[in-house]
Amino acid sequence: MKLSQATQKFVLHWGEMGTRWGVNRTVAQIHALLYISPKPLNAEEIAETLSLARSNVSNSLKELQGWGIVKVVHLMNNRRDHFESLKDVWQMFQIVLDERKKREIDPTIQMLKDSIEGLSHDRSDVYAKDKLSEMLNFFKTTTSWYEDVRKLPTGTLYKLAKLGGRVQEFLGRKTK
Repeated sequence: MKLSQATQKFVLHWGEMGTRWGVNRTVAQIHALLYISPKPLNAEEIAETLSLARSNVSNSLKELQGWGIVKVVHLMNNRRDHFESLKDVWQMFQIVLDERKKREIDPTIQMLKDSIEGLSHDRSDVYAKDKLSEMLNFFKTTTSWYEDVRKLPTGTLYKLAKLGGRVQEFLGRKTK
């Protein structure tokens, strides 16, 4: 598959952004390629298009499948596995946020609970317990808010996001 200069730029940029988000560059580039591809691609096509080793492509595809944003597709009269990315941006980002919550936020909440419990038996560090309790409260509040927002239909979420600063005005607060 031959990429135009604009699509090459997107794939390279998505790879760079992936590294900033803690995602392997190759994984992010493969995701970008599958996202902009009008048809499912097999691993050989991906490897050839991005000039990657086949084993690297295979491992990256497994990771993307683990995140739930790439799936295997079977085509008629073709025994090879083909892959496609979710095409709905809102659905894709909701899945990524859900996964990040599960992998990063949930363990942090548990660690904070355990740490506070450990400090409950030690009266010598009241300040640390108060700060950790404050942080736990923050994570619980934002997680609860996220879970409420996550239940909204995509159309409603889109409208809410488009409101932007007008939400503050609605709540009686002035925007800067």
